[in-house]
Amino acid sequence: MKEFIYFDNAATTYPKSERVYRAIEEANRHLAVNAGRGSYRLAKKAASVIEETRKNILKLAKAEEVAEVVFTPSATLACNQVLGGLFWKKENTVYVTPYEHNAVMRVLHLLQQQYGFQIEELAIAPETLQLDMEKIKYQFGKRPPNVVVMSQVSNVTGYIVPWEEIAREAQKYEPVVIMDGSQGFGLVPVQLKNTPVDFYIFAGHKTLYGPLGVGGYINNRGKHLKHLLAGGTGSDSLNLEMSKDTAGYEPGSHNIVAIAGLLEATREILEKETSVKEELLQQGELNKEKLQQEKMKKDKLQLQELWQKKFQQDLRREQELRQYLEEKLSKIPGVILYLGKCEQEKESIVKERAVEERTGIVPMNIEGYKAADVGMVLDEDYNIAVRTGYHCAPLIHKYLKDEDYAGVVRISLGKFNTKEEIDYLVKAVEEIAMGW
Repeated sequence: MKEFIYFDNAATTYPKSERVYRAIEEANRHLAVNAGRGSYRLAKKAASVIEETRKNILKLAKAEEVAEVVFTPSATLACNQVLGGLFWKKENTVYVTPYEHNAVMRVLHLLQQQYGFQIEELAIAPETLQLDMEKIKYQFGKRPPNVVVMSQVSNVTGYIVPWEEIAREAQKYEPVVIMDGSQGFGLVPVQLKNTPVDFYIFAGHKTLYGPLGVGGYINNRGKHLKHLLAGGTGSDSLNLEMSKDTAGYEPGSHNIVAIAGLLEATREILEKETSVKEELLQQGELNKEKLQQEKMKKDKLQLQELWQKKFQQDLRREQELRQYLEEKLSKIPGVILYLGKCEQEKESIVKERAVEERTGIVPMNIEGYKAADVGMVLDEDYNIAVRTGYHCAPLIHKYLKDEDYAGVVRISLGKFNTKEEIDYLVKAVEEIAMGW
């Protein structure tokens, strides 16, 4: 049996880089104090780590100048704070994609029971498993949106949602636009500036490659939320009202150990941007003097476009590994791949589908087996970790038609996976499908 092979990166990326592990250990040993609650040097240093992490999150998201970061213990709690903090009315209509996680859907369901608003699914083309923009335009026109919630990336299929196109269409009706970036932030480039996105939710432990225990949201355009949580903030302690600044939405002690790990993870990603910029300058593709002039917007746009291509190397590698895996799996009799077409055409689909529209997530099943049984055999007989079932995503499975299998076997790739590991996985799947 091979050493442990991890293909559950959509749940949490693993492993993390050595830099992140060292930052966590260093913080746990030498920085684990209460930030913002003391005037001594160590408390101030902890507070500076939190503030630098905020700045890095905003840089990665290319957010608006007025944007602020609120840290929470997880993306799920961030969803609760953002959705629960809106000013709901019974006559409101909220649109969601069919790819939403229960971190969104269960919160909305709870709020719907309280306020009575309407929840509508954005239209999907069942044959492609992609959102249908023409039908969405019709939906918005017929029943204008008050709130639009979108996952940036599906945690079941890896589909990259055309969030900007949807947000621009929704903008005509002036709704609150919320994006759940948990499955994409740090991997799929995003630019929030000059977009209608009001709130962007993130998870530290997924595609940012930080630790568990910290997530949050970006308030991108300065919209006010109701307070759901209350408690100590380390300031204005005689006042029982929660403040309206960022601190007022972060009661309690910060998880400084997790935030220190996230800081190092964001530094790693941002260092790629710097190195790419230097590389482009050295190659003469950009003019340094012009870049230093604020008025040379064309050169800045050129830098951004070139950097995007370079920055997407991790995403591109993940997509290429996914395509390699799908090509191998498509040749195994009895393997079902959920790629958006009828399964009889699956070999040609793999070759024809655009690489760019999905991340490194592959949902599959094997005829004659429940998804959970496949996962158990892969774990016990091959030491391979995958996730099985419905993946906390309540809406998409009716389109996948996977109920007979009790969900799907989800293989989710990360930046540390290799072709050799994929070959071993394919061999294991083949043996299971052949009944060996």
